[in-house]
Amino acid sequence: MSELPALPVTFRPSRTRAVLLTAGVAIFVVITAVALLLEKLGPGERLSFILTGALMFGVLAMLARVKVVADEAGVTVVNIATRRRLDWAEIVQVNLRPGDPWVFLNLSDGTSLPALGIQPGIAKQHAIADARALRALAETHGVKQPEDHEG
Repeated sequence: MSELPALPVTFRPSRTRAVLLTAGVAIFVVITAVALLLEKLGPGERLSFILTGALMFGVLAMLARVKVVADEAGVTVVNIATRRRLDWAEIVQVNLRPGDPWVFLNLSDGTSLPALGIQPGIAKQHAIADARALRALAETHGVKQPEDHEG
């Protein structure tokens, strides 16, 4: 098994994040420039162009916020519109199967939680390494083996 990462550690799709944020800024700048350069637009129309650009940037920024943060107490999964805190013992299994769009965490309550912070989209090998690291952390910090008790 490879060496465990030092806690706390944050897993996020860095390249995907950079692409989304760069595209968001570019879209906002272009739409704002168009709004300011079109002479026939009134102030309300210009404002609606700029607000549309800001809205598009906001959507892409929300897509870029995904991450998985592991610390001594557990894991925080931040997806597009949700955040969920898990104790290590709640994580039964960390899965990233071929063809999966992101990691899935099988939980002790029988449900599965998508963890969009580890996704193989642009950087497949990086995502595989992150999934293995999270799996190793979950196995190390998760359900403890029962100890032998005397008496």
